[in-house]
Amino acid sequence: MKNKYLKKAAVLAMTGIIAAGSLAACGSDKKDESANAENAKELSMAWWGNQVRNERTQQVLDKYKEETGVTVKGQFFQWDDYWSKMATSAAGKKMPDIIQMDMSYIKQYADKGQLLDLTPYIEDGTLETSEITEDVLNMGKVEDGIYGIASGTSSSCMFYNKTLLDELGITIEDNMSLDDFVAISKEVYEKSGYRANLYHYGLYMDMYARANDIQATDKLGGDSAEDYVPYFQTLEDGIKEGWHISPSQAADTASVEEDPMVYGSSPENMTWCTINGSAQLTAYQAAAPEGTDIDLTTIPTTDPAKSNYVKPSMYFSVSADTKNPEEAVKLLNYLSNSTDAYDILLAERGIPASGKVTEAIMPKLSQEEQENAEFINDVITPNSSPMPPFPVEGSSQAQDLLRKLEEKVKYGEYTAQEAAGEYFTEANKMLAGE
Repeated sequence: MKNKYLKKAAVLAMTGIIAAGSLAACGSDKKDESANAENAKELSMAWWGNQVRNERTQQVLDKYKEETGVTVKGQFFQWDDYWSKMATSAAGKKMPDIIQMDMSYIKQYADKGQLLDLTPYIEDGTLETSEITEDVLNMGKVEDGIYGIASGTSSSCMFYNKTLLDELGITIEDNMSLDDFVAISKEVYEKSGYRANLYHYGLYMDMYARANDIQATDKLGGDSAEDYVPYFQTLEDGIKEGWHISPSQAADTASVEEDPMVYGSSPENMTWCTINGSAQLTAYQAAAPEGTDIDLTTIPTTDPAKSNYVKPSMYFSVSADTKNPEEAVKLLNYLSNSTDAYDILLAERGIPASGKVTEAIMPKLSQEEQENAEFINDVITPNSSPMPPFPVEGSSQAQDLLRKLEEKVKYGEYTAQEAAGEYFTEANKMLAGE
């Protein structure tokens, strides 16, 4: 009998322990649910850019909190620091929930599984894309997934000092050829001392390669280094003949986000043109001396229709590391479709991808922003070719090499033949991962 009661007591005790454990587990679940709910009310977002972008973006995130109760912690960097930070965060699987993404990196991050495929959220309506054209939506497509929504559309262009050229009696026509550009550059230099700045930061190679059907994929286009000699030859000739600015002449400058429209102390240190993204018109106009009108036109090449294209100024993407994908996508939806948000952002990141948003804010845009919109819609779009393939891993190293080689040609350290040879050999190694 005694053993019988002892066994019964033991069973009861064990039952109590199990029950207590179950209650503790329930309590733990509730804590986890509470923690997740709290985390859902806090997201992080990172971007690069200038102080204007930083201030406007933070204002939008503050407004989002007012409307939804979700706090978004912003992280702002300069371009080079941004990608270094993202690489470190990605390696540790700690990227911010929303990241500003660039065309030169989106494929690399998507291929490594570091970005969230937005397709399911588009299909279930969490991310609204009905006001975004299929062409613009596909700008964020990598293989079968959508990994970024264009924050706006832009185009590469050439900015030029219209006031100066009007004074010289020179008219710039859109879609000019490279030969026409060189002739105009020589005329401007002879009449005013101002020089051209076509080769800056390696940006011109994109247009050259498109015009000559040698775009890079997993290797450089073309059969040999000879395909790249004309690229460096025009630069070499421009330096020797005086019509293209050299690094020593450009030392006396006022910079606009690493890409100067040079305003020096004398004409020989000044440029009449440079290339960049069309969304930068406002910044260039703001940096110009008072009374100077900066205009934009297509970048001169041997075939402007091949080289022109509309591109995403940048993207908003969701990190694959996010603990709250649905909340992150809701924020992305707000950044893509809210007219309240774009009343603040305006066209600082390019012309909004949403047609409805663009229509709503157009009257509020500055003259320069409206000119940018007209340039993309009326000049580039009717006379352009499809967007190029996304750069592969190794492209950023190849771009750095190109910039260094351009500098060597500008300083007279390399001939066009030498620069083309090294570029073709070494850039192909970089693109191959060697």
